[in-house]
Amino acid sequence: MWFDLSPEKLRDYRPDREEPADFDRFWLDTLAEARTHELAAVFEPFDTLLATVDVFDVTFAGYAGNPVRGWFIVPRGLPDEPLPCVVTYIGYGGGRGKPHEHLFWSAAGYANFVMDTRGQGGRGHGGGGATGDPDPVGASANDGYMTRGIESPETYYYRRVFTDAARAVEAARSHPRVDSARIVVAGGSQGGGITLAAAGLVPDVAAALPDVPFLCHFRRATTLVDEAPYNQIGNYLRSRRDLVDTAYRTLSYFDGMNFAARATAPALFSTALGDQVCPPSTVYAAYNHYAGPKDIKVWQFNGHEGGGPYQAEAQLEFLVKSGIR
Repeated sequence: MWFDLSPEKLRDYRPDREEPADFDRFWLDTLAEARTHELAAVFEPFDTLLATVDVFDVTFAGYAGNPVRGWFIVPRGLPDEPLPCVVTYIGYGGGRGKPHEHLFWSAAGYANFVMDTRGQGGRGHGGGGATGDPDPVGASANDGYMTRGIESPETYYYRRVFTDAARAVEAARSHPRVDSARIVVAGGSQGGGITLAAAGLVPDVAAALPDVPFLCHFRRATTLVDEAPYNQIGNYLRSRRDLVDTAYRTLSYFDGMNFAARATAPALFSTALGDQVCPPSTVYAAYNHYAGPKDIKVWQFNGHEGGGPYQAEAQLEFLVKSGIR
């Protein structure tokens, strides 16, 4: 079952990072361009018949000013003062779904900003994922998002998603019920990879909760497992033999290891030793490069589901112990 490195070797696994020399400039320029567009965050009250929360349907301007959707969920009945806010990113293929799917953080007394993932939502949990970006850079995609625009970092799909993620933090901070000093970024799988990107791109978030994170240590992941979505890259390069070096160069701008090396907020990671979607060595690669205070939960007999409700409980305990309450 433990198909990857042994637990002892995992703890020390810290591979060299493939980091392009202009990594920081690339992202500074990307975010600067996005910020030339007004954030235009709109929070429309949304009637859900839920008695313990107030829900808002959110739209804000992400990459290139494209509209991105989300939910903003606030516990009802608390004093009217700014709250800590968890900005949540969604797993691969999922959309923001329905507000009642996102009640954990509000039940714990936090505001929760749930960012939809542009163009996704057609499979996995939750529907309604398309957020206005038609992703015209799609000619080279194989059968998903992993190779969309992979010929260049400028055109790669996750450039848009990671920019959206940073702008989502800004949108959450714009709401008067949010304490801008107590923003937490969180997500599982793809959402965990986006969490690492957000923590690296927005240096003043209060905490990060990357759960079984995807999009880390691409070179190992794509040569160790043949599970979706990583296998999309191998399938693509099987027919585009001339683009192997080009593809890995592009992916180096989006590798969670490189964002982890720039993230300083306290972080709680998780991994599962039987996870063949996001192999534990790829998670440890990001974890061991993470620059801030950190801890990791290891689920010995689980796959990609990781700790599930146990991890959620651990995340809440971590935030409380970190004084984010």
